[in-house]
Amino acid sequence: MTMKNTNKISYRMIMLFLTVLLFITEIIIGMYASGWIRAYFGDVLVVILIYTLIRTVSPDKPKYGLILPLGILIFSFIVEFLQLWGIADRLHITNKLIRIIIGTGFSTIDLLCYAAGILPCFVIEFIMKRRSSI
Repeated sequence: MTMKNTNKISYRMIMLFLTVLLFITEIIIGMYASGWIRAYFGDVLVVILIYTLIRTVSPDKPKYGLILPLGILIFSFIVEFLQLWGIADRLHITNKLIRIIIGTGFSTIDLLCYAAGILPCFVIEFIMKRRSSI
């Protein structure tokens, strides 16, 4: 096993650990939290969760840069605007878990939370891009 492959495996393990940690945190927030933690912090963390999940599965594609964080941010905004449209009700989704995952209420503050959450992902991408070019 080469050093590059060893580094990739280590990176994947870190991302897997963060993904599991964030997922458990999101479940705890969803089940037990209230106030600003439930309303905002979960939205900040969910974009980071999506990022770590993708980087666990695909540690170097897309190449490090703006593409992945920007794509996650756009995806998050689309989901939020679908909530404005009432996607869960229009599709007659009654399953409580799916309604929680999709969301049922639009909020411009959620858009700001997604933007705040994606910032650390941009930083990670910048650091990894610099490391890969050395």
